[in-house]
Amino acid sequence: MASSISAWFWSESFWLPGNVTWADLERPPPGVEYPRVRHLLYALPLAVMVFLLRMLFERLVAKPCAHILHIQAGVPRRAQPNAVLEKVFQSKACPDTRQLEGLSKQLDWDQRKIQRWFRVRRNQDRPGMQKKFCESMWRLTFYLGIFIYGVRHLWVSPWMWDTRKCWYNYPFQHQSSQQFSHYAAELAFYWSLMFSQFIDVKRKDFIIMLVHHLATIFLITFSYANNMLRVGTLVMCVHDASDIFLEAAKLANYAKYQRLCDGLFVVFSVSFFITRLVIYPFWVVYSVLVESWEIVGPYQSWWLLNGLLLVLQTLHVIWFYLIARIAIKAVFKGKVAKDDRSDVESSSDEEIYSTCSKNQSETLKAKDIGHTGNLNGEAHDR
Repeated sequence: MASSISAWFWSESFWLPGNVTWADLERPPPGVEYPRVRHLLYALPLAVMVFLLRMLFERLVAKPCAHILHIQAGVPRRAQPNAVLEKVFQSKACPDTRQLEGLSKQLDWDQRKIQRWFRVRRNQDRPGMQKKFCESMWRLTFYLGIFIYGVRHLWVSPWMWDTRKCWYNYPFQHQSSQQFSHYAAELAFYWSLMFSQFIDVKRKDFIIMLVHHLATIFLITFSYANNMLRVGTLVMCVHDASDIFLEAAKLANYAKYQRLCDGLFVVFSVSFFITRLVIYPFWVVYSVLVESWEIVGPYQSWWLLNGLLLVLQTLHVIWFYLIARIAIKAVFKGKVAKDDRSDVESSSDEEIYSTCSKNQSETLKAKDIGHTGNLNGEAHDR
């Protein structure tokens, strides 16, 4: 039973171009290495290491930086103890009108007072500005580091300058150690984000970001299984580029450097436009859709990959519309709008609107690539 399911899932007619079999990829020439899907299992223990590294980074680096910038953890206002309301809160944090009416009669409280209690109670469990600062600083550090690593490798790769070389001799293309490291790091990062999302600052787009991270993991794994590492690393670098400025803008916002925040958000908007509405569709997607058709020809998983990339491009257009509206306000009104996903329900919220890896939630970082990743991906978009 298990073997028949495995044979169906790994059908050569779906995954590989015509006249290519898995057996062909099992016997690479001397000195040549092809991707093995099982190698991606290394990303799971690596994700645990990434998570632990993040904890150390936030404690030893990000938190001291927050203190230097006078960003305090803050003590949240605590709700008045009430056993009846607490019991309801544990089952439903936002009671509906009927429940409010029933609680009002039971406690002899005004409905507005009950609503206020639930709002304070929801905010009570949520981390403060310092925690959000530490999270953003970690993401900024990762995006910057992995982007530099990726560009450093791609800069000396011929397919960076001629994307048709992504498809010559496909799928019999050697996997370099740099490509594997890039894939493993990105995959481990998004696995760690997905699991740590349950302990991070909770936002309104929790489900959307969860879907985004899962979609990003799927796309990375899918392209690796298909040995599309050359174009895959291009996609990841394109999505990581704008995320750097997004996280930097959020840090400036948390530190209350509003003019710097506004300027960085405008830079983020411009970089998002260039990377995701110019480079991505006219360079990367064009290569996958047109050049691969001419050189390799279409096959079943080729159609799926292109469909996913085009859906992602549609999301990029939607996200940029949202980002542009905020950037225009920043330019003409002098202040970036608050994040609609903000974890603290208050009339004076300091969070920037996260759009991209973020609204990935970009609305997908689904940012992107994410998150991509909201004013995050995040990317990821991807």
